[in-house]
Amino acid sequence: MASTIVNVPSNVGAVKGLDCQSFVGLRPLTNVRSLNCVRTSIKASPPRRFAVRASEQRDAPARKLGMSDAECEAAVVAGNVPDAPPVPPKAAAPAGTPVVPSLPLNRRPRRNRKSPALRASFQETTLSPANFVYPLFIHEGEEDTPIGAMPGCYRLGWRHGLVEEVSKARDVGVNSIVLFPKFQMTPTGDEAYNDNGLVPRTIQLLKDKFPDLVIYTDVALDPYSSDGHDGIVREDGVIMNDETVHQLCKQAVSQSDWGEDVICITYESWGGAIRAALDAEGFHDVSIMSYTAKYASSFYGPFREALDSNPRFGDKKTYQMNPANFREALVEAHEDESEGADILLVKPGLPYLDIIRLLRDNSSLPVAAYQVSGEYSMIKAGGVLKMIDEEKVMMESLMCLRRAGADIILTYFALQAAKCLCGEKR
Repeated sequence: MASTIVNVPSNVGAVKGLDCQSFVGLRPLTNVRSLNCVRTSIKASPPRRFAVRASEQRDAPARKLGMSDAECEAAVVAGNVPDAPPVPPKAAAPAGTPVVPSLPLNRRPRRNRKSPALRASFQETTLSPANFVYPLFIHEGEEDTPIGAMPGCYRLGWRHGLVEEVSKARDVGVNSIVLFPKFQMTPTGDEAYNDNGLVPRTIQLLKDKFPDLVIYTDVALDPYSSDGHDGIVREDGVIMNDETVHQLCKQAVSQSDWGEDVICITYESWGGAIRAALDAEGFHDVSIMSYTAKYASSFYGPFREALDSNPRFGDKKTYQMNPANFREALVEAHEDESEGADILLVKPGLPYLDIIRLLRDNSSLPVAAYQVSGEYSMIKAGGVLKMIDEEKVMMESLMCLRRAGADIILTYFALQAAKCLCGEKR
């Protein structure tokens, strides 16, 4: 056996006393006769003790003794101690490392980072497929059409490709989607509230196949407007706000007829009219996610290519927020809360982490972040060019959005990220 039994003679009898001022720490004492601070009678030490020496065979498998619990205990009492695990060797420092005394550091944060198990124990932010909302592009055709500026994304045929993609997402725990349609456009966006249009038919199909699927739909005119703006545009280029809101109310009611769960209001000045329209038709349970802090960003380019929704003239800076503004987001948030919003969204996501945190700290409503097409495409491009590790950057970016305060994340990475979280091997 690798264990060794060592006899340790004891020459200390009953301890009568101890001079507390003479000794500090655990100095070995013999023939102690006095005790000034505590008077206690102590029985004599046992006549022998044993010490266990670790086995020299580090990788040897554990060997069962074939003994009962009682027999094992008896063997230990008799001094037949089994081998202890091998002592790990102390890591050697590089040659030339200076020998210095330990610094008097009461707190060394790396103690809680030294192993994967410890890091997982103290992780403050978690990421789950349930946090993702999967944006999906749909069209009337049968075939899935790739989107050049967004590798891995397609305009999905609503009857087949869409159903297959939703099934894949549900298999890895993503059960929320948002739909973006692509079809012919008109100046007033009348197709937006066609009860037999692409979006209502798609909602009906998906709810029939997946009753518990959470469906978000975009209530906006830009995918339907031939001008590419979020509202009806006057001849002089001015967006007609009240007329636009009238159309959006009809669109929201039309889509809710077929069972959508959440409508996403991308237009900034809806004044509670959409909530009132839904309630008037009995759709009290349909939630509203307002694009509260939607910035006039340059990160939307690939999305506009996917839907062919680039503005035909002018830009959107007259009704979307200035990227230089911070406090304005609070004004928009307070307004949306008073108008009946159930969720506040920040768009884009990663470049606006400070805005996500601002809303999180100032509102009790759920906060959403949209990791928009430009963010997605940049990570994809960097991965293709081998400039970054696509998977690691993807997961880090999503974790950062959660850490900033986002409860849910609209991301084109939803399926890919959920597969990573589920440990699926590629």
